[in-house]
Amino acid sequence: MRKLGITVLAACIAMPAAAHDFWLQPASFWVRSGAPVGLSLLVGHGANRQLWDADIRRMTRFYSVGPAGTAELSGSIRQGGAGQVALLARGVHVLALETSHAQSDLPAIRFEDYLRVEGLTPAIEARRLSSRTDQPGREIYSRRAKALVRVGGGPAVDEPHVTAPLGLTLEIVPERNPYAVPTGEALPFRIYYQGRPLEGALVKLTNLGADEEPAATSRSNASGRVAFTMPRRGAWQLNVVWTRPITGNPTADFDTTFSSLTFGFDAPPAA
Repeated sequence: MRKLGITVLAACIAMPAAAHDFWLQPASFWVRSGAPVGLSLLVGHGANRQLWDADIRRMTRFYSVGPAGTAELSGSIRQGGAGQVALLARGVHVLALETSHAQSDLPAIRFEDYLRVEGLTPAIEARRLSSRTDQPGREIYSRRAKALVRVGGGPAVDEPHVTAPLGLTLEIVPERNPYAVPTGEALPFRIYYQGRPLEGALVKLTNLGADEEPAATSRSNASGRVAFTMPRRGAWQLNVVWTRPITGNPTADFDTTFSSLTFGFDAPPAA
């Protein structure tokens, strides 16, 4: 694991990587049962952070998986990227969101820089082997986002639905309930792509209270695993991007997926 230098990020301000960071931000990560909790869909970081203002119809599914099962949440987030939900069962609820594809086209230099910064080795190798590194970059991309919201009081415990993959195209799965891991212990995560552990993905950890740059980064190992140690306070985001070459699409050479997981160590809700 390593710190990501400010110099690297500064060189990337004009690229789509920051704009493609996309996550679910609850008003609080620990709420009372049945109490409405505000939600925001956010993109970018630091001075570039803003509500996701794309066509809301690009959201193909929004749902929660909690102690009592799965609940559809379609319609809970409005055009403009804000909304609210009410969660009932005590325990951790995994909110999950998926979008449809959009098109992205970049000049060759910017696309190559973007691939390096995000660690997208499938595209880097495909362009090198086909001698197309001097050609514009064309991709379709979609997004996946998860958030872990704790409901009700009582001590946190490991819950099977929190550590189980949901089947997202690209997914960050905690191997322990982050709220149940003792202070000082590393939090383990596993990266899945198309249902299988993904090796070599660049995973970024960001403190959402100071998000000009990631706090740390790590490459997933052969089992798709990464681990991070962080303070048990504040709101945190994990972000990963992966791509695959595609054929038969007249406007794109790669299909890229952006995925995030957010959680936060908030104070218990008032009774």
